Amino acid sequence: MTSRSIAQCGLCCALLACSAWVTIPFGPVPFTLQTLAVALVPQVLGRREAVFTVAAYLVLGAIGLPVFSGFQGGIGVLAGPTGGFLWGFLVGMVPAATIMGISRMPRAAAAGLGCAALLLISYALGTLQIMFVGGMELPAALAVAVLPFVVPDIVKLIAACALARAVNHALAASNVARS
Repeated sequence: MTSRSIAQCGLCCALLACSAWVTIPFGPVPFTLQTLAVALVPQVLGRREAVFTVAAYLVLGAIGLPVFSGFQGGIGVLAGPTGGFLWGFLVGMVPAATIMGISRMPRAAAAGLGCAALLLISYALGTLQIMFVGGMELPAALAVAVLPFVVPDIVKLIAACALARAVNHALAASNVARS
C-alpha cells in the first residue's frame, strides 16, 4: 500500500468512528450515520483498502477505543446483541468492493448493487446475532433491528453514492494536479 492509500484508509476509518458517534437511541439498535460512511468506503477505496479499513476499525473498537456507537469500545460490543451489524460491515465489504471493481458495469449500477449487498449482509448478520445473543425469535429481531431502519438506510445509501461521486471527482482532480 502506498502512503496515500494508507492515509485514505485512516481517514475512512476516522469517518466510520465519527459517523458512529452520531447516535440516536432507538431500542436495542441505535440509529447512526454509520451506514452512510460504510457505504462510502468501497466506492472511494479499492477492494483491499476497503476491507482493511473496516477491519482496522473493528480492531480499534475491539481493543477498547470508543469508536462504536455511543462512544463505546471493547470486545463486548462486538460480541453483544448489535455486534453482528459491525461484523456484517466487514463481511459485506468484500462483495461490495468486488462489485465496485467491475469495470464493465456502469458506475452507478455497481454502486447501487454494492451498497445493497453490503446492507443486506449487515442486516443478515446483525439479525442473527441479535437473535442469538438477545434470545429473540426471527420476527421480533426483524421488528427491532431491521424494519425501522430500511427506509432511513436506503436514504443514507443514496446519499453515500452522491457523496462518493463528489469525492471521486475531487480525488481524480487532485491526481491530475499532482501529475
